[in-house]
Amino acid sequence: MDHFAGLDVSVKETSLCIVDGAGRIVREVRVASEPEALLAVLTNPTWHFKRIGLEAGPLSQWLFNALAEAGLPVICVETRHMRAVLKAQINKTDRNDARAPAFQATHQGRPRGERQGDGAVARRLLGT
Repeated sequence: MDHFAGLDVSVKETSLCIVDGAGRIVREVRVASEPEALLAVLTNPTWHFKRIGLEAGPLSQWLFNALAEAGLPVICVETRHMRAVLKAQINKTDRNDARAPAFQATHQGRPRGERQGDGAVARRLLGT
């Protein structure tokens, strides 16, 4: 069965929500916002990920690159698209915020082109 995951990343912790193909939540967990901690959960052979949604933010490129290098089907979701999804929520919590990219990845997940390589580093340093 295919699974989808959503990550709500903050500086110290990341809330992770895993849903099945029918949209049922099968696991929710909080881990450190480090690639190793995320990979410990996401590379578990129990899960067969079709897509992993990660909202664009300060740590997104670092985490995106680490998850992609591990062979995971990660997408970076545009912040304004996530904001529109999150506006419909009644209770704003990290746990609920992790559910939104998981459910969005299940249905359509509009990926954001993630910059990679030395050019991205140069642009960040130059502020462009």
